[in-house]
Amino acid sequence: MRTLTYREAINEALVQEMERDGDVFVYGIDVADHKRIFGSTNKLLEKFGQERCFSTPLSEDAMTGIGLGAAINGLRPVHVHMRVDFMFLAMNQLANMISSLRYSTCGNLKVPMVIRAVIGKGWGQSFQHGKTMHSVFAHIPGLKVVLPSTPREAKGCLISAIREDNPVIVIEHRLLYDVSGEVPVDPEPFPLGKGMVLKKGDALTVIAVSIMVVEAVKAAEILSRKHGINIEVIDPVSVYPLDEDLICSSVKKTRRCIIVDNDWVYCGFSAEIAALINEKCFGMLQSPVKRLGFAAVPCPCTRPLEDCYYPNAVDIIRAVEEKLGLDKSDLSGEEFYSYENKFKGPF
Repeated sequence: MRTLTYREAINEALVQEMERDGDVFVYGIDVADHKRIFGSTNKLLEKFGQERCFSTPLSEDAMTGIGLGAAINGLRPVHVHMRVDFMFLAMNQLANMISSLRYSTCGNLKVPMVIRAVIGKGWGQSFQHGKTMHSVFAHIPGLKVVLPSTPREAKGCLISAIREDNPVIVIEHRLLYDVSGEVPVDPEPFPLGKGMVLKKGDALTVIAVSIMVVEAVKAAEILSRKHGINIEVIDPVSVYPLDEDLICSSVKKTRRCIIVDNDWVYCGFSAEIAALINEKCFGMLQSPVKRLGFAAVPCPCTRPLEDCYYPNAVDIIRAVEEKLGLDKSDLSGEEFYSYENKFKGPF
């Protein structure tokens, strides 16, 4: 183990898998330019050459189709989409071809394809660059969807995705790229469909996704100091397949649950989790499941409006206090997560 940033962990996973398997290649818009997808594709071009690391035209549908063709012919493509919003331009490939080809060929064709998609706020990205859409992709049978929140998860999930014989979408929040954490030196796959308990507790379960995991852990720390309570923070990591047993065992223990999604609430992933808890834990609940997520409008452009649009640690703290009947704590002296300050630009 040693400490790496989220971007370094992704880069190391790509290097190790490309060294291990000559069929792995990385491509996409700006993959080989000077910024290298926030630094996550550093040195790939120099080490493996332009046949295995190359930038592509701005044509999401065509480039996604190239990945499908490569995958069914024995290669293992890693296609990078700079913004998840524009994966809608490739939805025919994703929903009608990539997701269903193995099923439609009775398993005779494998589709070992990875799509890395970048999400995240900041710098006025607004409504055409502010979505997450993991619930949409997870809704389609045949697609696996993961949202790693720590460097260790990022490396392990990407390794597992590359070795998987089915298509996997790996969604990365760009404000996580500077987050540091312990990462194993050797390639260590993280099982797809396995979640993590990032903080143990018994007062209430918070289930959080992507960068909301960081906000939930911060909220848990403050609630422990201010109120002397311990909330349990669950990171599903994988949206599909989902670690249902982990979620249900935590909710049955704490009997209260708040879901914090990095997406709109209506018809989203939080609704799926709430339905799961209702079906399997209803008799154990002491209060209704509460959901937090994006405000029900397109993503705004300015920072003050953006701060109102996205849920954060303060929202989680207030929701926990309300659910447990606690007085509002004074948060004026607290320092909250601010990786936006380290962000160097949208590309």
